[in-house]
Amino acid sequence: MTKVEAKKTLPVHIAKALFFSYIVTTVILFLLSFILFKVQIPSGVVSVGVILAYILSTFVGGFFIGKKVEAKKFLWGLVIGAIYFMIIIIISIVMNKAAFGSAGSIVTVLGMCLLGGMLGGMIS
Repeated sequence: MTKVEAKKTLPVHIAKALFFSYIVTTVILFLLSFILFKVQIPSGVVSVGVILAYILSTFVGGFFIGKKVEAKKFLWGLVIGAIYFMIIIIISIVMNKAAFGSAGSIVTVLGMCLLGGMLGGMIS
């Protein structure tokens, strides 16, 4: 594959990686909500589930993009984590008129997204 072809397919690979990430997020959150519906679980367990959704979703996206690009895989995983986070923030602002509770939680979620994507890219 030439460099021109690689540049043309990169946005497609990024879009697919984000799509897979959001599919994983959807599945995890549906499972979490179903468990919450059937069984009364503490809010701490729900928080852990949401954290796992962030990390696993960006890991899957980073892993996918790492398999598609063959250089600087960890960097591309980091990019997927950053884009995933930006989309989450934008949707959150549009829906709630406020992103998260505090700046600390924004930084925490950003760190989880970046590290999950980077780890997926590194392992791929």
